[in-house]
Amino acid sequence: MIPYGRQDISPEDIDAVTEVLRSDWLTQGQAGPTFERALAAYCNARSSIAVANATAALHIACIALDLGPGDWLWTTPNTFVASANCARYCGASVDFVDIDPRTYNMSVSALAEKLAAADKQGRLPKVVVPVHFAGQCCEMAEIRVLADRYGFKIIEDASHAVGGEYRGRKIGCGDYGDTTIFSFHPVKIITTGEGGMALTNDVKLAERIGYLRTHGIIRPAQRAPDGQPSNEERDGPWMYEQIELGLNYRMTDIQAALGTSQLARLDSFIARRRELATRYDRLLTKLPLTCPWQHPDTKSSWHLYVIRLHRNEVKLSRRQVFDALRAAGIGVNVHYIPVHTQPYYRNLGFTTGMFPEAESYYEDAITLPLFSKMTDAEQDTVVAALEKILA
Repeated sequence: MIPYGRQDISPEDIDAVTEVLRSDWLTQGQAGPTFERALAAYCNARSSIAVANATAALHIACIALDLGPGDWLWTTPNTFVASANCARYCGASVDFVDIDPRTYNMSVSALAEKLAAADKQGRLPKVVVPVHFAGQCCEMAEIRVLADRYGFKIIEDASHAVGGEYRGRKIGCGDYGDTTIFSFHPVKIITTGEGGMALTNDVKLAERIGYLRTHGIIRPAQRAPDGQPSNEERDGPWMYEQIELGLNYRMTDIQAALGTSQLARLDSFIARRRELATRYDRLLTKLPLTCPWQHPDTKSSWHLYVIRLHRNEVKLSRRQVFDALRAAGIGVNVHYIPVHTQPYYRNLGFTTGMFPEAESYYEDAITLPLFSKMTDAEQDTVVAALEKILA
Protein backbone atom coordinates (compact mmCIF):
# COMPACT_ATOMS: atom_id res chain seq x y z
CA MET A 1 0.00 0.00 0.00
CA ILE A 2 1.32 3.43 -0.96
CA PRO A 3 0.03 5.64 1.90
CA TYR A 4 -1.31 9.15 1.42
CA GLY A 5 1.27 10.40 3.95
CA ARG A 6 4.30 9.02 5.74
CA GLN A 7 6.95 10.34 8.13
CA ASP A 8 10.59 10.59 7.03
CA ILE A 9 12.86 9.50 9.89
CA SER A 10 16.65 9.63 9.45
CA PRO A 11 19.51 8.15 11.51
CA GLU A 12 20.16 11.69 12.77
CA ASP A 13 16.59 11.87 14.06
CA ILE A 14 17.06 8.60 15.92
CA ASP A 15 20.37 9.80 17.37
CA ALA A 16 18.73 13.03 18.60
CA VAL A 17 16.00 11.10 20.39
CA THR A 18 18.47 8.58 21.80
CA GLU A 19 20.60 11.39 23.20
CA VAL A 20 17.63 12.66 25.17
CA LEU A 21 16.76 9.17 26.39
CA ARG A 22 20.31 8.85 27.76
CA SER A 23 20.14 12.23 29.46
CA ASP A 24 18.70 13.28 32.81
CA TRP A 25 15.81 15.22 31.25
CA LEU A 26 13.00 13.51 29.36
CA THR A 27 10.72 16.50 29.78
CA GLN A 28 11.05 20.18 30.79
CA GLY A 29 14.76 20.21 29.95
CA GLN A 30 16.49 22.25 27.25
CA ALA A 31 15.29 20.32 24.17
CA GLY A 32 11.93 22.11 24.23
CA PRO A 33 13.31 25.67 24.29
CA THR A 34 15.87 24.69 21.63
CA PHE A 35 13.10 23.54 19.30
CA GLU A 36 11.05 26.65 20.05
CA ARG A 37 13.94 29.00 19.25
CA ALA A 38 14.82 27.14 16.06
CA LEU A 39 11.29 27.23 14.66
CA ALA A 40 10.75 30.86 15.66
CA ALA A 41 13.98 31.78 13.87
CA TYR A 42 12.96 29.79 10.79
CA CYS A 43 9.62 31.60 10.59
CA ASN A 44 11.04 34.97 11.71
CA ALA A 45 8.59 35.06 14.62
CA ARG A 46 9.30 36.56 18.02
CA SER A 47 7.99 33.71 20.19
CA SER A 48 7.24 30.03 19.78
CA ILE A 49 5.56 27.81 22.39
CA ALA A 50 5.73 24.02 22.02
CA VAL A 51 2.77 21.95 23.18
CA ALA A 52 1.49 18.38 23.13
CA ASN A 53 -0.41 18.68 19.84
CA ALA A 54 -1.99 21.28 17.57
CA THR A 55 -5.41 20.83 19.17
CA ALA A 56 -3.87 21.82 22.50
CA ALA A 57 -2.29 24.86 20.84
CA LEU A 58 -5.65 25.92 19.39
CA HIS A 59 -7.33 25.45 22.75
CA ILE A 60 -4.91 27.50 24.83
CA ALA A 61 -4.70 30.16 22.11
CA CYS A 62 -8.46 30.59 22.48
CA ILE A 63 -8.14 30.81 26.27
CA ALA A 64 -5.29 33.31 25.97
CA LEU A 65 -7.46 35.48 23.70
CA ASP A 66 -10.20 35.40 26.37
CA LEU A 67 -12.68 33.47 24.23
CA GLY A 68 -15.55 32.25 26.37
CA PRO A 69 -19.31 31.89 26.83
CA GLY A 70 -21.24 34.46 24.82
CA ASP A 71 -18.43 34.81 22.27
CA TRP A 72 -18.27 33.53 18.69
CA LEU A 73 -15.46 31.83 16.79
CA TRP A 74 -15.72 31.47 13.02
CA THR A 75 -13.73 29.00 10.97
CA THR A 76 -14.04 27.05 7.72
CA PRO A 77 -16.11 23.88 7.21
CA ASN A 78 -13.23 22.37 5.21
CA THR A 79 -10.96 21.41 8.08
CA PHE A 80 -10.45 18.85 10.79
CA VAL A 81 -12.93 19.23 13.65
CA ALA A 82 -10.27 20.62 16.03
CA SER A 83 -10.41 24.03 14.31
CA ALA A 84 -13.98 24.42 15.58
CA ASN A 85 -13.85 22.29 18.73
CA CYS A 86 -11.31 24.64 20.33
CA ALA A 87 -14.09 27.20 20.73
CA ARG A 88 -16.47 24.70 22.25
CA TYR A 89 -13.87 23.75 24.87
CA CYS A 90 -14.08 27.38 26.00
CA GLY A 91 -17.86 27.47 26.04
CA ALA A 92 -18.00 29.73 22.99
CA SER A 93 -20.29 29.41 19.97
CA VAL A 94 -19.08 28.35 16.51
CA ASP A 95 -20.04 29.41 13.02
CA PHE A 96 -18.50 28.74 9.63
CA VAL A 97 -17.51 30.66 6.50
CA ASP A 98 -17.79 28.90 3.15
CA ILE A 99 -14.72 28.14 1.06
CA ASP A 100 -13.24 29.62 -2.08
CA PRO A 101 -13.96 27.21 -4.99
CA ARG A 102 -10.37 27.37 -6.25
CA THR A 103 -8.15 27.34 -3.15
CA TYR A 104 -10.58 25.46 -0.85
CA ASN A 105 -9.56 27.94 1.86
CA MET A 106 -11.89 30.34 3.65
CA SER A 107 -13.50 32.65 1.08
CA VAL A 108 -12.63 36.29 1.73
CA SER A 109 -15.74 37.50 -0.07
CA ALA A 110 -17.96 35.15 1.96
CA LEU A 111 -16.22 36.31 5.16
CA ALA A 112 -16.74 39.99 4.28
CA GLU A 113 -20.42 39.43 3.50
CA LYS A 114 -20.99 37.44 6.69
CA LEU A 115 -19.20 40.04 8.83
CA ALA A 116 -21.31 42.87 7.40
CA ALA A 117 -24.49 40.96 8.27
CA ALA A 118 -23.21 40.00 11.73
CA ASP A 119 -22.27 43.62 12.46
CA LYS A 120 -25.88 44.67 11.89
CA GLN A 121 -27.09 41.86 14.16
CA GLY A 122 -24.54 42.53 16.91
CA ARG A 123 -23.07 39.02 16.55
CA LEU A 124 -19.53 39.66 15.34
CA PRO A 125 -16.94 36.96 16.05
CA LYS A 126 -14.30 37.48 18.72
CA VAL A 127 -11.92 35.08 16.93
CA VAL A 128 -11.63 33.93 13.31
CA VAL A 129 -9.61 30.81 12.48
CA PRO A 130 -8.52 30.71 8.81
CA VAL A 131 -7.16 27.26 7.94
CA HIS A 132 -4.28 27.02 5.47
CA PHE A 133 -5.68 23.94 3.79
CA ALA A 134 -3.26 21.43 2.25
CA GLY A 135 -0.34 23.81 2.90
CA GLN A 136 -1.58 26.85 0.94
CA CYS A 137 -1.94 30.08 2.89
CA CYS A 138 -5.28 31.86 3.06
CA GLU A 139 -5.54 35.40 1.69
CA MET A 140 -4.30 36.81 4.96
CA ALA A 141 -3.75 40.42 3.92
CA GLU A 142 -7.44 40.76 3.09
CA ILE A 143 -8.47 38.93 6.26
CA ARG A 144 -6.25 41.28 8.31
CA VAL A 145 -8.03 44.29 6.82
CA LEU A 146 -11.36 42.79 7.87
CA ALA A 147 -9.99 42.04 11.35
CA ASP A 148 -8.95 45.66 11.79
CA ARG A 149 -12.35 46.85 10.58
CA TYR A 150 -14.49 44.53 12.71
CA GLY A 151 -12.21 44.00 15.70
CA PHE A 152 -11.71 40.22 15.77
CA LYS A 153 -8.55 38.29 16.63
CA ILE A 154 -6.93 35.87 14.16
CA ILE A 155 -5.66 32.39 14.95
CA GLU A 156 -4.01 31.00 11.82
CA ASP A 157 -4.51 27.24 11.78
CA ALA A 158 -1.39 26.37 9.83
CA SER A 159 -1.37 22.71 10.86
CA HIS A 160 -0.78 21.83 7.19
CA ALA A 161 1.54 24.65 6.35
CA VAL A 162 4.86 24.75 8.20
CA GLY A 163 7.47 25.94 5.70
CA GLY A 164 4.91 27.47 3.36
CA GLU A 165 5.11 31.09 2.23
CA TYR A 166 2.77 34.03 1.68
CA ARG A 167 3.87 37.15 -0.16
CA GLY A 168 7.52 36.17 0.18
CA ARG A 169 7.40 35.55 3.96
CA LYS A 170 7.21 32.31 5.92
CA ILE A 171 3.83 31.32 7.31
CA GLY A 172 4.09 31.87 11.05
CA CYS A 173 6.00 35.16 10.82
CA GLY A 174 3.04 36.93 12.43
CA ASP A 175 2.52 39.62 9.80
CA TYR A 176 -1.23 39.07 9.75
CA GLY A 177 -2.39 36.81 12.57
CA ASP A 178 -2.29 37.16 16.35
CA THR A 179 -0.96 33.61 16.62
CA THR A 180 -0.16 30.77 14.22
CA ILE A 181 -0.60 27.08 15.01
CA PHE A 182 1.49 24.24 13.56
CA SER A 183 1.01 20.48 13.82
CA PHE A 184 3.73 17.83 13.93
CA HIS A 185 1.60 14.70 13.52
CA PRO A 186 3.46 11.95 11.57
CA VAL A 187 1.66 12.70 8.28
CA LYS A 188 2.52 16.42 8.45
CA ILE A 189 5.58 18.08 6.88
CA ILE A 190 7.82 17.44 9.91
CA THR A 191 6.94 15.30 12.90
CA THR A 192 7.51 15.03 16.63
CA GLY A 193 5.25 11.96 16.82
CA GLU A 194 2.50 14.11 18.22
CA GLY A 195 3.07 17.78 18.93
CA GLY A 196 2.15 21.33 18.09
CA MET A 197 3.44 24.88 18.28
CA ALA A 198 1.93 28.32 18.76
CA LEU A 199 3.88 31.25 17.30
CA THR A 200 3.21 34.90 18.04
CA ASN A 201 4.87 38.32 18.02
CA ASP A 202 2.80 39.47 21.00
CA VAL A 203 4.98 39.17 24.11
CA LYS A 204 2.10 39.14 26.59
CA LEU A 205 0.16 36.60 24.53
CA ALA A 206 3.25 34.35 24.35
CA GLU A 207 3.71 34.55 28.12
CA ARG A 208 0.11 33.62 28.77
CA ILE A 209 0.11 30.71 26.31
CA GLY A 210 3.38 29.59 27.93
CA TYR A 211 2.01 29.29 31.44
CA LEU A 212 -1.41 28.04 30.32
CA ARG A 213 0.30 24.93 28.90
CA THR A 214 1.76 24.25 32.38
CA HIS A 215 -1.26 24.35 34.69
CA GLY A 216 -1.24 28.16 34.75
CA ILE A 217 1.91 28.05 36.88
CA ILE A 218 4.84 30.49 36.86
CA ARG A 219 8.25 30.04 38.48
CA PRO A 220 10.41 32.56 40.36
CA ALA A 221 12.21 33.69 37.22
CA GLN A 222 8.90 34.55 35.59
CA ARG A 223 6.62 37.45 36.30
CA ALA A 224 2.90 37.41 36.87
CA PRO A 225 0.59 39.39 34.52
CA ASP A 226 0.58 42.29 36.99
CA GLY A 227 4.37 42.55 36.61
CA GLN A 228 5.16 41.33 40.12
CA PRO A 229 7.89 38.71 40.56
CA SER A 230 7.12 35.43 42.26
CA ASN A 231 8.03 35.51 45.94
CA GLU A 232 11.19 33.38 45.92
CA GLU A 233 12.77 35.45 48.65
CA ARG A 234 10.00 34.57 51.07
CA ASP A 235 9.75 30.82 50.42
CA GLY A 236 12.80 29.57 48.46
CA PRO A 237 13.82 28.40 44.98
CA TRP A 238 11.16 25.68 44.97
CA MET A 239 8.49 28.36 44.88
CA TYR A 240 5.83 28.25 42.19
CA GLU A 241 2.53 30.06 41.87
CA GLN A 242 -0.60 29.11 39.99
CA ILE A 243 -1.96 32.38 38.68
CA GLU A 244 -4.62 30.97 36.34
CA LEU A 245 -6.45 27.70 35.65
CA GLY A 246 -4.22 26.12 33.02
CA LEU A 247 -3.70 22.68 31.53
CA ASN A 248 -0.94 20.11 31.18
CA TYR A 249 -0.17 20.58 27.48
CA ARG A 250 3.63 20.36 27.56
CA MET A 251 5.76 18.77 24.83
CA THR A 252 8.35 16.25 26.03
CA ASP A 253 12.07 16.64 25.37
CA ILE A 254 11.91 13.40 23.38
CA GLN A 255 9.44 14.98 20.97
CA ALA A 256 11.26 18.31 20.86
CA ALA A 257 14.59 16.69 20.03
CA LEU A 258 12.98 14.88 17.12
CA GLY A 259 11.38 18.15 16.00
CA THR A 260 14.68 20.06 16.03
CA SER A 261 16.35 17.32 14.02
CA GLN A 262 13.47 17.21 11.53
CA LEU A 263 13.51 20.98 11.17
CA ALA A 264 17.02 20.79 9.72
CA ARG A 265 15.52 18.95 6.72
CA LEU A 266 12.29 20.92 6.41
CA ASP A 267 13.36 22.80 3.27
CA SER A 268 14.42 19.59 1.54
CA PHE A 269 11.12 17.93 2.49
CA ILE A 270 9.17 20.82 0.98
CA ALA A 271 11.33 20.94 -2.15
CA ARG A 272 10.56 17.28 -2.82
CA ARG A 273 6.86 17.75 -2.13
CA ARG A 274 6.79 20.64 -4.60
CA GLU A 275 8.53 18.51 -7.22
CA LEU A 276 5.95 15.78 -6.75
CA ALA A 277 3.05 18.24 -6.89
CA THR A 278 4.37 19.73 -10.14
CA ARG A 279 4.81 16.23 -11.52
CA TYR A 280 1.22 15.31 -10.59
CA ASP A 281 0.03 18.45 -12.36
CA ARG A 282 1.76 17.31 -15.53
CA LEU A 283 0.85 13.63 -15.37
CA LEU A 284 -2.82 14.18 -14.59
CA THR A 285 -3.50 16.90 -17.15
CA LYS A 286 -5.53 14.71 -19.54
CA LEU A 287 -7.73 13.04 -16.94
CA PRO A 288 -11.29 14.16 -16.06
CA LEU A 289 -10.34 15.88 -12.83
CA THR A 290 -9.21 19.21 -11.42
CA CYS A 291 -5.72 19.54 -9.94
CA PRO A 292 -5.11 21.91 -7.00
CA TRP A 293 -5.01 25.59 -7.99
CA GLN A 294 -2.38 27.80 -6.36
CA HIS A 295 -2.90 31.47 -5.56
CA PRO A 296 -0.02 33.56 -6.97
CA ASP A 297 0.63 35.10 -3.52
CA THR A 298 1.36 31.69 -2.00
CA LYS A 299 4.00 28.96 -2.07
CA SER A 300 2.38 25.88 -0.59
CA SER A 301 4.26 23.41 1.58
CA TRP A 302 2.05 20.71 -0.01
CA HIS A 303 0.89 18.71 2.96
CA LEU A 304 -1.88 17.31 0.74
CA TYR A 305 -2.50 16.91 -2.97
CA VAL A 306 -6.27 16.87 -3.51
CA ILE A 307 -7.95 16.23 -6.86
CA ARG A 308 -11.62 16.84 -7.70
CA LEU A 309 -13.32 14.40 -10.03
CA HIS A 310 -15.41 15.81 -12.87
CA ARG A 311 -18.66 14.14 -11.89
CA ASN A 312 -20.31 14.80 -15.26
CA GLU A 313 -17.44 13.04 -17.08
CA VAL A 314 -16.62 10.17 -14.73
CA LYS A 315 -19.02 7.21 -14.90
CA LEU A 316 -18.03 5.93 -11.46
CA SER A 317 -18.99 7.53 -8.18
CA ARG A 318 -16.32 9.06 -5.93
CA ARG A 319 -16.76 6.06 -3.60
CA GLN A 320 -16.20 3.62 -6.47
CA VAL A 321 -13.05 5.44 -7.57
CA PHE A 322 -11.83 5.56 -3.97
CA ASP A 323 -12.46 1.84 -3.40
CA ALA A 324 -10.82 0.89 -6.70
CA LEU A 325 -7.69 2.88 -5.83
CA ARG A 326 -7.52 1.28 -2.39
CA ALA A 327 -7.92 -2.16 -3.98
CA ALA A 328 -5.01 -1.29 -6.29
CA GLY A 329 -2.78 -0.57 -3.30
CA ILE A 330 -3.11 3.22 -3.40
CA GLY A 331 -3.81 4.61 0.08
CA VAL A 332 -5.99 7.53 -0.93
CA ASN A 333 -7.97 9.51 1.64
CA VAL A 334 -10.58 12.29 1.75
CA HIS A 335 -9.98 15.69 3.41
CA TYR A 336 -12.40 16.80 4.81
CA ILE A 337 -15.95 15.91 5.71
CA PRO A 338 -17.44 19.39 6.24
CA VAL A 339 -17.42 20.03 9.98
CA HIS A 340 -20.95 21.41 10.06
CA THR A 341 -22.31 18.06 8.82
CA GLN A 342 -20.89 16.12 11.77
CA PRO A 343 -23.57 14.83 14.20
CA TYR A 344 -22.28 17.00 17.06
CA TYR A 345 -22.61 20.18 14.98
CA ARG A 346 -25.94 19.10 13.50
CA ASN A 347 -27.17 18.93 17.08
CA LEU A 348 -26.15 22.59 17.40
CA GLY A 349 -28.42 23.52 14.50
CA PHE A 350 -26.24 23.22 11.40
CA THR A 351 -27.73 21.53 8.34
CA THR A 352 -26.69 20.36 4.91
CA GLY A 353 -26.93 23.16 2.37
CA MET A 354 -25.65 25.93 4.63
CA PHE A 355 -22.18 26.03 3.05
CA PRO A 356 -22.62 24.81 -0.53
CA GLU A 357 -19.06 25.30 -1.80
CA ALA A 358 -17.59 23.16 0.98
CA GLU A 359 -20.25 20.51 0.45
CA SER A 360 -19.73 20.45 -3.32
CA TYR A 361 -15.98 20.18 -2.85
CA TYR A 362 -16.41 17.27 -0.46
CA GLU A 363 -18.56 15.29 -2.89
CA ASP A 364 -15.78 14.86 -5.46
CA ALA A 365 -12.48 15.31 -3.56
CA ILE A 366 -9.84 12.60 -3.24
CA THR A 367 -6.45 13.04 -1.58
CA LEU A 368 -3.65 11.31 -3.50
CA PRO A 369 -0.44 10.05 -1.85
CA LEU A 370 2.21 12.72 -1.31
CA PHE A 371 5.19 12.50 1.06
CA SER A 372 8.84 13.46 0.94
CA LYS A 373 10.16 9.89 0.53
CA MET A 374 7.76 9.11 -2.30
CA THR A 375 9.60 7.96 -5.41
CA ASP A 376 8.82 8.83 -9.01
CA ALA A 377 8.03 5.13 -9.54
CA GLU A 378 5.48 5.17 -6.72
CA GLN A 379 3.90 8.28 -8.15
CA ASP A 380 3.78 6.66 -11.60
CA THR A 381 1.96 3.71 -9.99
CA VAL A 382 -0.63 6.06 -8.48
CA VAL A 383 -1.20 7.82 -11.80
CA ALA A 384 -1.39 4.58 -13.79
CA ALA A 385 -3.98 3.16 -11.39
CA LEU A 386 -6.04 6.35 -11.59
CA GLU A 387 -5.86 6.37 -15.41
CA LYS A 388 -7.03 2.74 -15.59
CA ILE A 389 -9.93 3.29 -13.17
CA LEU A 390 -11.18 6.49 -14.80
CA ALA A 391 -10.96 4.90 -18.25
